[in-house]
Amino acid sequence: MDWKNRGILRALVFIAGSLLVLNAWAGDRIKDARIWPAPDHTRLVLDLTGPVEHNVFALSGPDRLVIDLKNASLKTNLDALDLSGSPIRQIRSAPRHGHDLRVVLDLKSAVKPRSFQLEPNQQYGHRLVVDLIDENGTRIEKATQPTVTQDATGKRDVVVVVDPGHGGEDPGASGPHGTKEKDIVLKLAKKVAAIINQKPGYTAKLTRTGDYYVGLRNRTVLARKYNADLFVSIHADAFRTPQPRGASVFALSQRGATSETARWLAQSENRSDLIGGTGGVSLDGKDDMLAGVLLDLSMTASINASLGVGGSVLSNLDDVAKLHKSRVEQAAFVVLKSPDIPSILVESGFISNPREEKNLSTEWYRNRIANAVVSGIDEYFRKTPPPGTLLAWKKKHGDVSDGISQYRIQRGDTLSQVARENEVSVNELMRFNGLSDDRVMVGQTIRIPAS
Repeated sequence: MDWKNRGILRALVFIAGSLLVLNAWAGDRIKDARIWPAPDHTRLVLDLTGPVEHNVFALSGPDRLVIDLKNASLKTNLDALDLSGSPIRQIRSAPRHGHDLRVVLDLKSAVKPRSFQLEPNQQYGHRLVVDLIDENGTRIEKATQPTVTQDATGKRDVVVVVDPGHGGEDPGASGPHGTKEKDIVLKLAKKVAAIINQKPGYTAKLTRTGDYYVGLRNRTVLARKYNADLFVSIHADAFRTPQPRGASVFALSQRGATSETARWLAQSENRSDLIGGTGGVSLDGKDDMLAGVLLDLSMTASINASLGVGGSVLSNLDDVAKLHKSRVEQAAFVVLKSPDIPSILVESGFISNPREEKNLSTEWYRNRIANAVVSGIDEYFRKTPPPGTLLAWKKKHGDVSDGISQYRIQRGDTLSQVARENEVSVNELMRFNGLSDDRVMVGQTIRIPAS
């Protein structure tokens, strides 16, 4: 190789090396950003070209939140973000230490920050998530007393917490035409809640009312704060092929119940929580064996009630939609794991099926699904009303005459004894009450069919 060619080769190597250095200096880029205001927090999401080393800390006087990103640059306009409904006044950014980036959020009030990174999914790439948690001014309603009906009897309402799945940065499944599960189920859940609130003796609450994400555990925590008698999570199913279709109803599996019991016993902060809802028992001060027994009894009763109301909802859905499965399925979904609140998950249809995506996108079809769900809930609670409710009072005073009586399990009772005294079979009692076995617990209300 002559000197001229060697000189050209050295120049090319130098240029390539310089480009690599410049690319390293550029680091990861912030290519987009989104804000999701929620009642108790605001989520800021930064779309990145790759994982980034970062540090988040708060400053006061005035209140600010600082986000330092190592070896990063800004390639989007943060000024274009809609800050309404958030605690953020404005967002500023500037290079720092040559190749780093500092983003400053000027705040209206102090917040508690929390940050984490998310791996790429079907819709987004690498993301840095910064949650601004409002600990003092939370707008999530906390029910300290049961909702009292407007009826002159003064009996409390049956409280149903309706949970629209996903939300915010979590869109859920997507249909062939781009319909997002989070949008469909929010509309459907709002309709379910509206119908419930129109019924005397019922009150409905929503876990989310807008396009933001609520943690899975926080959804059940909200249900407990609302003193819920029932938790209903609304979803839309999906599959990798477009053929599957139909609605489904899920309750908690025994495997899920076992793992949740272990989690509650392992976490000391759960010990002060009530088991059995309003007026229930506390695990606080109980040894592990007794606490385990109480949890097991409560979880068994909760699953049995969930299967009962789930079966009623599924039966009513069968009148308005195709069913994917003809019986209540059981799975270890996190949102179903409340040991003291009967909980069901309703898959309203397959959003991955073009026909059902189209149906779920229409108001008339969502209304049919919503009415069927509420009819199933009402059918169950009229037969098995919680004590102290208006529905229980009406049933006792003959306002609901369907040939069905009730019996509250006393100490020493067995299901076979109750069946014998009421001249029905054990299997009939189990089927009528949605029981998976013949175990009963003191205080449990059993529905007795006409013999």
